[in-house]
Order: sequence, then C-alpha cells, then structure tokens
Amino acid sequence: MTEGGPDLSRVDPEDRPLAALAARLGYPPGERGQLQVAVTHKSYANERRRDVPYNERLEFLGDAVLGAVVAEALMRAHPGRDEGQLSRLRASIVNAVSLAEVAADIGIGPALRLGRGEERSGGRSKHNVLADAFEACLGAVYLDLGYGAARRVVLTHYAAAICKGESRRGHRDHKTRLQEAAQAVLQIAPSYHLVEARGPDHEKEFEVELRLGALTTRGVGRSKKAAERAAAAEALDALNRMRAAKAEETP
Repeated sequence: MTEGGPDLSRVDPEDRPLAALAARLGYPPGERGQLQVAVTHKSYANERRRDVPYNERLEFLGDAVLGAVVAEALMRAHPGRDEGQLSRLRASIVNAVSLAEVAADIGIGPALRLGRGEERSGGRSKHNVLADAFEACLGAVYLDLGYGAARRVVLTHYAAAICKGESRRGHRDHKTRLQEAAQAVLQIAPSYHLVEARGPDHEKEFEVELRLGALTTRGVGRSKKAAERAAAAEALDALNRMRAAKAEETP
C-alpha cells in the first residue's frame, strides 16, 4: 500500500480499475469477493455463451441497504421531522443522479464490464448504469464485509447531505459541471435557447436547446432553469462519451 492509495504497480493493468475500486470500498488488499459481479452489466453476460453472473441481484440488495442506512441517519439527524418529511428528504438526497455521481467519485465507471454495444453507446458514463452499479457494489460490500462496512461507504458520501437535509449535489450542479468540462475539453462555453413554452400557466412546460459546438441537446422542465439543467445533463453524458472515445484512441 502506498501513501494515498493501493500500490497498483504489480496488478494486471486490466484489473487495476477493479483493484482501485476495491481499495476505495474498504476491501483488504487482493480481495474482491462479490465485487466483480457487482460491476458486471447484463449486456456483458448476454454476450457470453456460458452462464456469467451479473449485478441485478446485488443491485436489489444494495438498494435495500442504502435505504436502511439513509433512513436511520436521517432519523438521527432530524429528530423533529415526521415520516412524510423524512421520506421527502430521502428522495431528494438519494436519486439516480446522486448515485451516479458517487459512482463516478469512487471510480466505478472504469471498472465496469460491459457488452460491446453498451460500451459503444457510452455506458460507462450513463447515469442509470452507474447508479445501478453503485447499488450493486454496496450489496457486494454488505455480503463480503458486513453492514458496518456498507454503512461507512454510504455515510462517507452522504453524511453532509443528510445533516443539511438537502441534495448531495444533484440536478442543480449539472450546468456548472458541464461548463467546467466544456472549457477543459473544447475550450468553449455552452449556450441555452428557449425553444417553446407550452401549456396553461399552472402547468407550464418549457423546452430548451443547448448548443455546444457541434453538439446539440434538448431538455424539458416545469421551469426554464429545470429545462436547462435537463439539457445540461444530456450534454454532459455526451461529452463524457466523447472524452472516453478520445482516451481509447490514444495509444
């Protein structure tokens, strides 16, 4: 083990993303347990002739563990809130976006085992794929290392949001993240254009187009800002796929 992380110099290069992920999740050096199954997408298993286990069962377990940890922590942090308020807090804190962000933070994307079609379509940066894989990894940690270890993983990434009673970062941060990524990769900034505002005043729906060089995405929301955030999320996914493709081309 080196300062700041595991020593990966002796690890097979193809296994390094999984080894790094295992270390971040608290596994002892050299141990993987159920973790390889947790990062195996159904598309990978479907392309193999033999019976390859994939992560949907672990995702089911991880979802239950995540819910229990967050529910307990919210009750402790907000003793004056009732059941309905706690449920709304949990929903605002734990969602597909925040799960995908945590997955990206701990390096699940590079460790994923995907089918060729899912790989080509940018599966390593898709919110739903990352979110599901994080829950599966949490299920693996629970089975391999116990509830305490799984609880530590959740609270490491969600404790601040639980105490504040608000989203970890969530949808509000997509525009900022896209702005930073666009400047780093393309050296240009995105622009947002209102396409349409439709429906009666009490059910108004907005559609916004985002332009970033040759890339164009659209988002829909109940406010102009919400539509902009939706368009930014789509553009961020596309930009991440572009970055991954460029990385693969680099010898």
